[in-house]
Amino acid sequence: MRTENWHSWDVTTQEAREIQDSLRKRWIGTDVVKKIRTVAGLDAAFVLKGSQALASRGRWRALHEANMAIGGVILYQYPEMIEIERVFACEQLNFPYVPGLLSFREIPVLLAALKKLKKMPDLLFCDGQGIAHPRRMGLATHLGLVLDCPTIGCAKSILIGTHGKLKNAAGSWSALVDVKGGGERVGVALRTCYGVNPIYVSQGNKVSLKTAIRITLSVTDGYRIPRPTRDADRYVSDLKRLNIASVI
Repeated sequence: MRTENWHSWDVTTQEAREIQDSLRKRWIGTDVVKKIRTVAGLDAAFVLKGSQALASRGRWRALHEANMAIGGVILYQYPEMIEIERVFACEQLNFPYVPGLLSFREIPVLLAALKKLKKMPDLLFCDGQGIAHPRRMGLATHLGLVLDCPTIGCAKSILIGTHGKLKNAAGSWSALVDVKGGGERVGVALRTCYGVNPIYVSQGNKVSLKTAIRITLSVTDGYRIPRPTRDADRYVSDLKRLNIASVI
């Protein structure tokens, strides 16, 4: 797996923001890969390992106090969506929980998991934002730049932007617009199934928004969340329940 060593991961929060601003200049928002034969879904889970691991805590406190990350990747043959391989990795967390900078917590463990694949996918689906981010550098975009590969962000909630009303039909979408950021279109609210709440799709890297919408719908199989990120979420959640980080 080839990565672009454009920055260190051992940085302060201020340095992280400066890195995001710098990387933004390298973003490619057009289709680069003509033929997609494999795709992968990625996700991460976080746990607290150590003497305080069994203490009761709320969701947000747990996210702040987590000191281990579990990253999972599931690779599929596309467009048949036949699973080829699944891998995971566990890494120590060294970056604090800071909204807008979550890629600095997730990407190191996702890279560790991706290195275990026999072959890199043609395109990655990330459970998070692409350019629908205050500095246009969500997880999918950041990872796409680090790997120099096409990525799509599929988020369950809005980080920035507003959108109009959607029709109930599957495939309906409305532009996600960053009004505070000059009215730039940063993605879409996309209805993947009839009547369900939309997901928020944005370009990661090396893919057009039109293609991001089309491919996301092509891997949606009757559920709100597209299969790659839904399977990856379930995978890391199962690993977390198995307490896999405690034996690594």
